[in-house]
Amino acid sequence: MTTQVIDTNADFLRREQAEDIFFGQLVINWARWFVIAAGVALVMILMTDPDELAVGILPIVGLMVVNFYLHGRRLARKPANRGLVAISSVLDLAVITAVIAIGPGDAGTGLGNQFYVAYFPVIAAFGFVMPRRFTVVYILIAMVAYATTCLLINAQIVDGGEVNWNTFEALVTRLIVIGAVGGLASFFWRVQRSRRRDFNG
Repeated sequence: MTTQVIDTNADFLRREQAEDIFFGQLVINWARWFVIAAGVALVMILMTDPDELAVGILPIVGLMVVNFYLHGRRLARKPANRGLVAISSVLDLAVITAVIAIGPGDAGTGLGNQFYVAYFPVIAAFGFVMPRRFTVVYILIAMVAYATTCLLINAQIVDGGEVNWNTFEALVTRLIVIGAVGGLASFFWRVQRSRRRDFNG
C-alpha cells in the first residue's frame, strides 16, 4: 500500500512538472518576443551605419529563430522539454548581456546602457515556470553576467582600488532589482502550485 502511494505521488509530481513546462514555456516565448521587439527598436533607432545595423541585428535574428523553433514545436505537439527551455533561456541572458556590453550606436555600454531592463521579463518568465532551485541559479547567472560586464567596461566603478560610490550604488541597486524580480516570480510559482494541489485535493 505504501509503495502504491509513493508511486502515485511520484506520478503526480512528474505530471505536475510536465504541465508547468508545457503551459509555462508560452510565457517564456512571449517574454522573448518582448526582448526581440525592444532589441529591434534599439538597433533601428540608434544605428545609422548599414554595416553596424547588419551586425547589431544578428543577435536579435538569432533569438527570433530560436523563438520560431520553439513555437513550431509547440504547434506540432512536440513542446520543448525542461533542458531545451533552460538552454534557450540562458541564450536570452547571453544576448542581453552582449547588447549591454557592445552598446549599439549611442546606447552606451555597461552601466550606461539601459537595455538591462530586458533582463526583467526573461527572468520573471523563467521564475513563473521553473522550480525554485533552477530559478535561483538562473538569477545568479544573470547577476554575475551583468555585474562582470559593468565592472569590466566601467573601470570608474572600482578605479585603482578606490570605489566610486555613486556608480557602485547604481550597480548594486540594479542587481537587487534583478534578484527581486526573480524572487517574486518564483514565489508566485510556489503559490500557484500550492493552489493547484489544494484544488486537486
